[in-house]
Amino acid sequence: MTTMGAGMDGRTGRRRGALLAAGTLVAALALAGCGAGDSGSADSAGPAAEAPAVDRAVDKGSGADAAGAAGAGAPDLRVDQRAIIYTGSMRVQVANVDDAAREVSALVTRAGGFIGGDQRRSADADAVAELQLRVPAAKFAGVVEEVAKLGRQESREINTQDVTEETVDLEARIITQRARVDSARRLLARANSITDLVSLENELGRREADLASLEAKKRRLADLTALSTITVSLAGPAAKTSEEKAETGFLVGLKGGWEAFVTSMTILLTVLGALLPWLVAFGVPLAVLLVVLSRRRKTPALVAGVSAPPPVPAARSAP
Repeated sequence: MTTMGAGMDGRTGRRRGALLAAGTLVAALALAGCGAGDSGSADSAGPAAEAPAVDRAVDKGSGADAAGAAGAGAPDLRVDQRAIIYTGSMRVQVANVDDAAREVSALVTRAGGFIGGDQRRSADADAVAELQLRVPAAKFAGVVEEVAKLGRQESREINTQDVTEETVDLEARIITQRARVDSARRLLARANSITDLVSLENELGRREADLASLEAKKRRLADLTALSTITVSLAGPAAKTSEEKAETGFLVGLKGGWEAFVTSMTILLTVLGALLPWLVAFGVPLAVLLVVLSRRRKTPALVAGVSAPPPVPAARSAP
């Protein structure tokens, strides 16, 4: 009896295992059929229907990559690893402006920079030369000190601008925008209608323009951080400073009034001196003519009064 029960239990277990395996196979076939139907419907939709979903997926992935890149570069707070824009301006009084300008040009060339602008006024003791120097950021402080030694430094102003965060953010935006451009190009290659082609071309052009703008900003920042700008004013011994304060008071007003009076008299005498030859050339003959005419008017009246006989009274007749 024990042997028969054990045989029946074995057969029952084998039947249950067979039923379980059959059920698993049926479920797997059903899932495979559903997946095939879904993929067929997705393929029939075309590139235009897939564009938004694919675009969002690519943009999301590129945004995550850009955020990871930004997060990786942000913690570095060392000064030598940060993007800093150095700008400065200084005024130095020198004995000879032209000689000092040549020395500044040679100094900038040795530092690996160049002269970005050169403006000069006058050539006498009051001459002034304004030079715009572009030097590597690492040589900025050294060049400033060397220029200050050329004469007597009258003023100096140094400014710095930390653009590290802006640079990192700009780099992340460029990475994202490049991924968006690549996704638009892939969708454009799969377009199968004129409408999809035109729409995707417009979108690609807009994204490429945005990418070009971001890259131009990056190049501008790179130029400003790589080459610092120093504006140097070289003034002669008699040149006046632009920061001189205006004087006020009674004596200042009296001095200004006297200078104005002297200037006015000088102008008046100048005009009179210019008119004097004309007055001599035309005024003297005109005066002589007027005198002669006035004498001629008086002469006939005198002659008539002397030559005319006195009137004779009429004779009376006899009665």
